[in-house]
This record gives sequence, structure tokens and C-alpha cells, in this order.
Amino acid sequence: MLSKRFIPISFLFLLLISISSAAQNKNKKLINQTLDQWHKDVADSNFDNYFNAFTKDAVFIGTDANEIWNVEEFKSFSKPYFDKKNTWVFKPLKRNIYFSDDQKIAWFDEILDTWMGICRGSGVMKKEKNGQWKIAQYVLSVTVPNDNTKEIIEVKKTNDSIILKKLSNK
Repeated sequence: MLSKRFIPISFLFLLLISISSAAQNKNKKLINQTLDQWHKDVADSNFDNYFNAFTKDAVFIGTDANEIWNVEEFKSFSKPYFDKKNTWVFKPLKRNIYFSDDQKIAWFDEILDTWMGICRGSGVMKKEKNGQWKIAQYVLSVTVPNDNTKEIIEVKKTNDSIILKKLSNK
């Protein structure tokens, strides 16, 4: 026979799980909306909205080993493309989102249809005090089929050796 205490405690436990799940679903929806709008803003050459999606201390890591930019550096790199309305179009095909226990940090990965073919985007988002999610880090990667890895290594060899030499001398 169940104790009279067990039923209210079980009910509270289920209620807490339900509330937590609802909060996570709400945050997933907000993050999906933020990232979808961010991709739309760059496709539409909307410079201000695109860069307002970043935290002040955000980092953008591009496909080239030399592309590690803070927000101001990334703005400088990107501005000519936005001014010419010659920006990039990345269409998200699939996205996974994960959360810290306190629901204030999220990390994600997404598969993108781009002018480079299929790419992977991944990143970290922070929940601001106003409840808005902002991108703290974004990493863009070109995907390489495993069967083509040796070919890609050969193509990258010269450039990689220059970068390795430069980094090892620091």
C-alpha cells in the first residue's frame, strides 16, 4: 500500500519534470527562431540584425585555419559583402540543441546547404538577462566524406605547413 506522503511527493516530482521540459522546449523554440532569423538576415544582407545576434564578446570561426575573429574583426571582414549585397545563403537542414542544467547556456550543431555544398555549423549561445538568446561562438566547417580525406590532406598540405610553422614559432 502506498503511503499518503508518496503520492504528493510523486506529484511534485512529475510537476517539476513537466515544468523543466516546458522551459527547455520554449528555449529550443527561441534558439531555433534566433538561428533561422540570423541565417535569413545574412542572406538578406541585413548587417545590423545579423551582428546584433552575437554577444559582445562573440567569436566566429570560419572554414580557413586563419579565420578566428571577434565580432569587430568579423564585421570588418563581412562589411564589403553586405555593402555589395553579396552575402552568403546557408539553409539549415537539421539542427540539434543541448542545454546546461541551468538553461542559460546552449550548444548546437546544424547541417547546412551552402554554396560550398553541405557544411556544418556549431556553436554556443548564451541567454541574456532579458531572456534573449545570443550567439557567443559560431564555428563553420566544410564537411569531407571519409573516403576523400586523403585527397583533401594532399590539397591542404602546403597551406597547413605554412600555418604550422607560423603557430609553432609563437
